[in-house]
Amino acid sequence: MRKEQAIAGRLMDRFEAGLDKLATGLSRRGTTKRIDKLWERIGRLKEKSRGLGQHYHIEVIAGDSGERARAIHWQRLPVKGSLVTEPGVYCLRSNETGWDEKTMWRTYIMLTDLEAVFRSLKSELGLRPIFHHKEERAEGHLFITVLAYQFVQLIRHCLAAHGICERWSTLRDTLAGQCRVTATFNRGDGRTLHVRKATRAEPDQARIYQALGADPAPGGVQKTIV
Repeated sequence: MRKEQAIAGRLMDRFEAGLDKLATGLSRRGTTKRIDKLWERIGRLKEKSRGLGQHYHIEVIAGDSGERARAIHWQRLPVKGSLVTEPGVYCLRSNETGWDEKTMWRTYIMLTDLEAVFRSLKSELGLRPIFHHKEERAEGHLFITVLAYQFVQLIRHCLAAHGICERWSTLRDTLAGQCRVTATFNRGDGRTLHVRKATRAEPDQARIYQALGADPAPGGVQKTIV
C-alpha cells in the first residue's frame, strides 16, 4: 500500500508542478496564454499522469478578451474507489517460511526488477531478433546488448545514489519529452539561417541530468547559413 501511495504521490506532485508552470507562465512574456492551447497542454499533462488527472478540478479563467487566460485554478479532489483513496495491498506467497517481511519484500522487488531487465534487453536494447547467420556475428550482437545493459545499470546506480530510483522505462519516458528543434530565419542578404538547439529541460529532466553530471542542453547550439 505504501508503495502505491508513494508512486501516486510522485505522479501527482509532477502533475501539479506542470500546472504551476502553466499558471506562472501567464505573468511572463513569450509564454502560452491562449485558452485553447492551455487546455491542450493540460490534456498532455493528464496523459502523462497515468490516470491521476481525474482527481483534479481545473479551471482556466479567461481575461477580458475571452481568448487569453488570466489565471489557472485547480483543486485536488480524490475520486472514491480509486487507487488514490483505496490503494489496496500486496499478497505474496513463498515457501521460504523463515524470511521476515523486509527480506520477502526485497526479494520480490529484485525479481520484478530482473523481469524488467529482460524486457529491456528484448526490446529497446535489441537483444532479439538476431538476423546474423554467422556465429561470431551473433556473439558480437549479444555482447553489444549485454554491454549496453551494463551502461544502463551504471546510470541507474548513479541516479539511485541521488535518490532517483525509477525504472529504466520510466526514466526513458521522462527524458523523451526533450527534443532538438530547428528554427529557420531569412537573412537580409537572401540567405537562410538555421539554428538547431535542444528544448529547455523540464524539472524532472534537469534533476536526472544534474545527478549524472550531464549537460541539460545536449548537443549545444548549431548555426548553419545556407
